[in-house]
Amino acid sequence: MKMKVLGALEYAEGATLRERYQSVSQNVFIDEEGLPRKFTWRTIESWSVRYRKYGITETKARADKGTMRKVVPEELLEAIEKVLPYFHGKKYNIAQVYRTCIEQGHLRRDQVAPTTFRRYVKKYELLKPNEEGLSKARLAFAKPYANDMWQCDTMHGPYIKIEGKAIKTFLICFIDDASRVITHGEFYRADNTINLLDCLQTALFKRGKPRQMYVDNGSNYCAKEFSLIFNRIGTYLSHTPVRDGAAKGKIERFFKTVRAQFLLRNLSAITSLRELNASFIDWVENDYHLSVHETLGMKPIDRFGLDLDRIQHHEPSQYNEELFYMEATRKVRVDNTFSFKRIRYEAPRDLRNRSIELRYNRNQHTATAPIVYQDGERLGAATQVDYIANDRPPKGLAAFHGEQA
Repeated sequence: MKMKVLGALEYAEGATLRERYQSVSQNVFIDEEGLPRKFTWRTIESWSVRYRKYGITETKARADKGTMRKVVPEELLEAIEKVLPYFHGKKYNIAQVYRTCIEQGHLRRDQVAPTTFRRYVKKYELLKPNEEGLSKARLAFAKPYANDMWQCDTMHGPYIKIEGKAIKTFLICFIDDASRVITHGEFYRADNTINLLDCLQTALFKRGKPRQMYVDNGSNYCAKEFSLIFNRIGTYLSHTPVRDGAAKGKIERFFKTVRAQFLLRNLSAITSLRELNASFIDWVENDYHLSVHETLGMKPIDRFGLDLDRIQHHEPSQYNEELFYMEATRKVRVDNTFSFKRIRYEAPRDLRNRSIELRYNRNQHTATAPIVYQDGERLGAATQVDYIANDRPPKGLAAFHGEQA
């Protein structure tokens, strides 16, 4: 039926496409069941555009269909756990829980609609008691070699006084599954994606790259930047089931050790994050790594050293930092330029009418030229268009003006 309609466009009257769409919209078409059908000109236009662009008339399915784009299940669970005490001893339903989350500011209506909230509460069983998750059958496991898998998580750290003001800290840590070595850990003032990537970058440069990364479903670990990095370095990123923090038992056990040993130290004299991190790294390298691990029967650093010949490090390069940059896609125009953050740039090579990937450091406050990639190959930095310099006379015209003079 759609192809019949598009075929009628070839013979439709009209000087413009819109006039031809409107002309065809007046026609009556007989469908497969013998029934008469008419279509609006906007419907015909959408079919025509999709056919010219993709070769099909059906609407392409969304890449993010069935996923939550503004909030992750872990955030829903956190909001639910904060409001459940208000229903202690009372009966409640999903609608009441949702309304309470909105009223107390734990969720926003533009983040998640009531129907979406209900669907994901049922899908992930977010209102079931925690005891059900604790009774889940598990098997103790360990990877055979160092850097086969890392686990990562964030722990709420201590408050430290900076210029007389108490500042809350967060500890982000990466642990190697086989050796229990802390590939890197650091305290930050905020639990966000920028700090997570900073910690990851240090860990990769210190201990090599893992074959697999195992994290939960928190918003930082589901961020686009986080998955992009592992796609670039060839690491498999996997997530734990929702409400199954025990699946990352090794990093959780390390955090228990941090609370029982490091945080019991006298930290009152510490007045900066630099001092706190220096003290933490000293404890990790000279205490934790050099103590015999009960399960391993040897020191974590010694266990890691057994597989040094298997460790894969990044080759030294001035472009290694670009692995951690954000990414955007642009279409190069016929004049070999493209727009990025409202600035016009020239591509480093002739890339007219081609799609390119741009990598950029989102932490830089000043506008810097993005790096152009295509099919994983680095082509170079883009150059901001200089309209004055580009206003050059064509070849031969300069000589002509010289002779006239």
